[in-house]
Amino acid sequence: MEEKVDVIIVGTGAAGLFCALHLPKTCKVLMVTKDIVEHSDSYLAQGGISTLLNEEDYESYYEDTMKAGHYENRKESVEIMIRSSRDIINQLIELGVEFDKENNELSYTREGAHSTFRILHHKDITGKEITSKLYERVKERDNITICEHTTMVDIIEDEDGCQGVVVKDEEGYHVIRSLCTVWATGGIGGLFESSTNYRHLTGDSLSIALRHKIALENVNYIQIHPTTLYSTKPGRRFLISESVRGEGAILLNPDGERFVDELLPRDAVTEAICEQLEKYHSNYVYLSVKHLGEEEVKKRFPNIYERCLEEGIDMVTDLIPVTPAQHYFMGGVHVDSNSKTTMDHLYAVGETSCNGVHGANRLASNSLLEGLVFAQRAAGQIKEEMKNRQVKDMELSIDFSKYDQFAKENKKLVLDEIKRRDGEFYAKWCNYEN
Repeated sequence: MEEKVDVIIVGTGAAGLFCALHLPKTCKVLMVTKDIVEHSDSYLAQGGISTLLNEEDYESYYEDTMKAGHYENRKESVEIMIRSSRDIINQLIELGVEFDKENNELSYTREGAHSTFRILHHKDITGKEITSKLYERVKERDNITICEHTTMVDIIEDEDGCQGVVVKDEEGYHVIRSLCTVWATGGIGGLFESSTNYRHLTGDSLSIALRHKIALENVNYIQIHPTTLYSTKPGRRFLISESVRGEGAILLNPDGERFVDELLPRDAVTEAICEQLEKYHSNYVYLSVKHLGEEEVKKRFPNIYERCLEEGIDMVTDLIPVTPAQHYFMGGVHVDSNSKTTMDHLYAVGETSCNGVHGANRLASNSLLEGLVFAQRAAGQIKEEMKNRQVKDMELSIDFSKYDQFAKENKKLVLDEIKRRDGEFYAKWCNYEN
């Protein structure tokens, strides 16, 4: 493994890959990921990616995002994201991403809390389509190396800021020095008993940030998705995308009664479902798409249809048992509008960062867009940094044995921080034995 690189990117989801693609081809980039590249939550995103339709849509899109976030969003970040959206979509198409079309024109759908149809999609596997195409383009770059099954355990810090990372792979610990480091480590679903996230996503960046006094923001702002497929099997929960409700699915209680406007923001729908679960002493409510018809269901949601069949549920004829589960992290490592953390030479992008776009509750299908917009901005800042800096030669004496103990403490460290900031949320959703 390389001991010196220009940039190290920790994480290989959509944000990390997009950042790498926007760095100069003369820049030596190392990407590391805890599992395999395909095991990133970016691949799991079903619904789509939001975009500004036209100038007339700006005020509406801005208000939808702010309202969903309870007006706790950082206004500058929201504006940057929306204004950048059409350029991002054009770039994705140039990189080979294929969005669904109707009559040879881009097809838009609508999801909860959107006031109009402004979401592009690729069937019900939009995240996989985008992230896999970005990965293909990254593999074509000679300047980018990817190391799988490699876990970041620490950063290297001196008086000048971040100078690289310490990682662990099958051969042991390694020190990698860099001009700039980018955290693109995803969410925190692995901390929860029930989550749509991959289990290995446990907030590694957050625990390291806490140890190095790097600012965090809104770590208690954690989105619970209202509709995941109910199952008694252990492991990751399968998401029933918000786009299903956007296309007309309805929620029913055990008595077969509709009890909520399905297109309300996710937190409001989750609250309504939880009230029904408590009222009926049930583990799930039902989602129905039976009125949409077989052709529409199979055409629009082929992946979800097949996954439900594996559980013995035919979406065309059966009610789908659904229940809330942890889904998305709106908080994270505090960054500015260029994705810079409070430590020099350290950036954070994607779900691990908090640039304030989402406020207290993410608007559906803003996550892929936000990650790409601010990953590109991080790359722009890094290019400027590279003009005046070189990788430092440093005398390092590191006690690697401490990292075994850190690994045992990391989950608790992050969960304790969530509890400190919001004990009520912790008691309801986090308080279980990891």
